[in-house]
Amino acid sequence: MVQIIGDSSDNRLGASTSPYLRQHAENPVHWQPWDARALADARDRDVPILLSIGYSSCHWCHVMAHESFEDPATAALMNQHFVCIKVDREERPDLDRVYQMTHQILTQQPGGWPLTAFLDPRDQLPFFSGTYFPRQPRMGMPGFADLLGRIAAVWQEKRDDLAAQAAKVQEILGSLNEGPSGARPVPSATLLESAREALGNGYDATDGGFGEAPKFPMAGNLQRLLRHWSASEKRDGDALEMVMHTLTRMARGGIFDHLGGGFCRYSTDRAWLVPHFEKMLYDNGALLALYADALTIAPDPLLESVVRDTAGWLLREMEAPDGAFFAALDADSEGAEGRFYIWHREQIRRALEADEYELVATLYGIAKPANFEGAWILHRRDAWRAVVERLGLDSEVAVQTLDSARRKLLALRETRERPGRDEKILTAWNGLAIAGLARAARIIGEPEWLRAAQRAADRIRTDLTRDGRLHASLCKDELGVRAFLDDHALMLEAMLELLESTWREVDARFALQLADALLEHFMDAEGGGFFQTAHDAETLIHRPRPTLDDALPGGSSAAARALQRIGHLFGRQDCLDAAERALAQAGPYMERAAQAHATALDALAEYHSPPEQVLIRGPEATAWASAMRDGFRPDRRVYAIAGEDCLPSFLPPDAPSETTAWVCRRGTCSLPITSRSALDAELGGATVVQLRPRR
Repeated sequence: MVQIIGDSSDNRLGASTSPYLRQHAENPVHWQPWDARALADARDRDVPILLSIGYSSCHWCHVMAHESFEDPATAALMNQHFVCIKVDREERPDLDRVYQMTHQILTQQPGGWPLTAFLDPRDQLPFFSGTYFPRQPRMGMPGFADLLGRIAAVWQEKRDDLAAQAAKVQEILGSLNEGPSGARPVPSATLLESAREALGNGYDATDGGFGEAPKFPMAGNLQRLLRHWSASEKRDGDALEMVMHTLTRMARGGIFDHLGGGFCRYSTDRAWLVPHFEKMLYDNGALLALYADALTIAPDPLLESVVRDTAGWLLREMEAPDGAFFAALDADSEGAEGRFYIWHREQIRRALEADEYELVATLYGIAKPANFEGAWILHRRDAWRAVVERLGLDSEVAVQTLDSARRKLLALRETRERPGRDEKILTAWNGLAIAGLARAARIIGEPEWLRAAQRAADRIRTDLTRDGRLHASLCKDELGVRAFLDDHALMLEAMLELLESTWREVDARFALQLADALLEHFMDAEGGGFFQTAHDAETLIHRPRPTLDDALPGGSSAAARALQRIGHLFGRQDCLDAAERALAQAGPYMERAAQAHATALDALAEYHSPPEQVLIRGPEATAWASAMRDGFRPDRRVYAIAGEDCLPSFLPPDAPSETTAWVCRRGTCSLPITSRSALDAELGGATVVQLRPRR
């Protein structure tokens, strides 16, 4: 019997800011947060750390909690043999990334949540790792209680073997930050073609998207294909078809909430029918921008309805009272996954008039056999036009009938027990939501969406900044740890998106502060690229420079993309140089798996072909800017610039009395242009003066 000593003889999660950790505060497990006290206690007791990483809306995290962490017998084993540490991956993405990497090293399998790792207390290196473990053995997995006993025995009897295994993990981690010696060039633009080919090879021509089930939206890959199509002068029609087919299939599928708007995290099947029902802010921010971009290519009522419904969901259900957006909605309610979203046929029939029911049943497959555990997930089995024609309806009447039916069903659904909402405000995720709303507002022409994006930016700038440093999260008025790389990079991109929508000096100043913070606190001045954690952050077993996209864009890649954009806008050569070094550092990784680096590829494309910038000032600046944004033009950025402070260095300090534009390409700008016709002509050819960007 191992004596329990030290400070881990209670559960310390009740005071946490994290909703996920507070969910476990009543467990009989003596959970500790990741802090110096818990780590010291593990060393003092000389027992392994049982590290459990998850998040509040994670279905399998809930399952493992109910099966094992709430079970007194299992908890007793955990408390006896381990110091048990619980981590919210959304508040501590640095810990999550490191231990997901070590999981892949140890198991040669992809990770996930909940992540379950056993660490040596002396150095926090893992010697065993897994994800979800059932209470009883099944599906080839050991029962969790049996696993605990076996690990405790091995720790006592074969510690040298475990230490040797952990040392191998450390050696591999160390090699990840080693690159080829000497200066590396930025990859050539031919890598963009390689990525396009790889994405095409992985494309599902039947149902859209990439790969087999489970299938994720992968907004970054679709955005990359869209930009590739545009850069090919619209000749790569297959790339455009991949995007549009995927967007349509997702919009019609069960992964999209046809009543309340917003996308679930992923589909459990190839056809986008049965989702994993949690809704994440980051997915919806990225998809909102992508669907809005698709509308600049061609009008599409289905895609426009997705944009409007998703933006509506963000403002209705996810916006905090003081601005900014909450993190997620749970997959579960009433103890079951998806119960909030599924329907029984008679529920729908009783709620609707006969004509409404006929239309809904035909459109959403209610007249067909049940598609989810004896009930129905709403999805569009057929195209809208085909349904309207089959029912012999007038198109305008059909739209009104569907709108009426959806309102009734949504109102009825609101009477159900709602899924839990994770009310953390996460900086990086808000960056994606702000950017998506700002771009959609600009394309659709919805000023309230832009105001919501600005409210969120103001909240992040004021309430999540302390002593000049940005923080990663805010929950119940308590700040989390200082912000990470992706917080700064994605918020910087959001500020640039806001500036393109409406120029506010507070956004311009905040953008420059974020760029300075990236250079000061995260840049690897020797090897190039950007570390996930700041130079003065807690030291972990590994300090990654993330280039690969996963749930979020790779942090170093996003930083390179954002710094290039602000470098061109404000003439900041230091930002451009840092972005160039980051692309060179990421080169070997991009070459090995180009299709997994959509964000880095965007930055690479803009490195080789920087977008032209149209800078407009004066009384009609907004109207001129709107006219310059026609169509899908990722190669053009248009700014209607108000105010006289915090201006791009290319512009004269005094506001002109008449509307004036400058067109800038590759560090050179045209002479001042004071007529629309001259501006149109300039965009076809330029008379330029050489500029000297400030350093």
